[in-house]
Amino acid sequence: MELRQLASFLAVVEEGQFARAATRLFLSPPAVTGHIQRLERELGVRLFERCPLGLTLAGERLVPHARTMLAAADAASDAVTDAVTGRRGQDTVPLRVGVMAPGSAELTPAILRAFHDARPYTPLCIESLSFAEHTTALTEHRVDVAFVRPPPDDERILAEVLTTEPRVLIVPSAHPLGEAEAVHLGDVLDLAYIRLPEGVPRVFTDYLYFSSARGGTRPRYGADEAMTIQDVLTTVSAGRGTGAGLGSFSRLYRWPGIRFVPVLDAPWEQTVLASRRDDPRPEVRVFRSLAVTLARDLGPRYGAPLEPAGASWRPAG
Repeated sequence: MELRQLASFLAVVEEGQFARAATRLFLSPPAVTGHIQRLERELGVRLFERCPLGLTLAGERLVPHARTMLAAADAASDAVTDAVTGRRGQDTVPLRVGVMAPGSAELTPAILRAFHDARPYTPLCIESLSFAEHTTALTEHRVDVAFVRPPPDDERILAEVLTTEPRVLIVPSAHPLGEAEAVHLGDVLDLAYIRLPEGVPRVFTDYLYFSSARGGTRPRYGADEAMTIQDVLTTVSAGRGTGAGLGSFSRLYRWPGIRFVPVLDAPWEQTVLASRRDDPRPEVRVFRSLAVTLARDLGPRYGAPLEPAGASWRPAG
């Protein structure tokens, strides 16, 4: 099993096409195809279904191991280079991490700690992201990786799913729904929601306002706007509007005057680690690999539910 074969395998997984994977790796499509075929012969299993392109069960199981092996190779190379050159953290380019609070719940600090342990000489710079920076912080090169929700709808961005969570309504405790143990979509569509400012991507507004259940209609809006989850919580606690979020919010935010009410029939939503598709830095690859591995290993422990049964594989991004 060669590293170049694993690199071709992951490129096809992430790009969803052999041709785009070849472009990313500066190889010809036949070369990428050859790498995959030799890897399949060596392992004795098919890794991809070809028509349409998708991972087999064996391919799905190989993905986290391939990422770990490539990240380990990068880390080993850097460690040897540091030993030869005497380089230390002071002359290493920082890795800039954007976090749309609360990121991927308890996984976010766990991933940051794991990266620091794995790459102690790579400084980390943490940047708080507003709802309007769902993709722009990455595309404008202000951060290198970002914890955001839901997955960006942008071909320039790769997205690694870290959690898949049920939805909650965020209401004042005194609201009529504040006493409910749970609600359904039919109970929440006509509420007055906190307004998002212009510039927030459509994919985020669709997520926040349960647009898939509205049939294209816009929600009613309250008087206030919000750019961050802190703005939402402040406005809701003051009784000036309604918000929505993910199930983990009820664990992470203990605000007076607020209730998080499960929306039983709302589609579950994902948090992701996003990065630029064309970013070649090994630090980004290591961070992504650690994030995916920890999401797989620690997600259930931290209360991050797995993908709902019956969900099908799709390329990241």
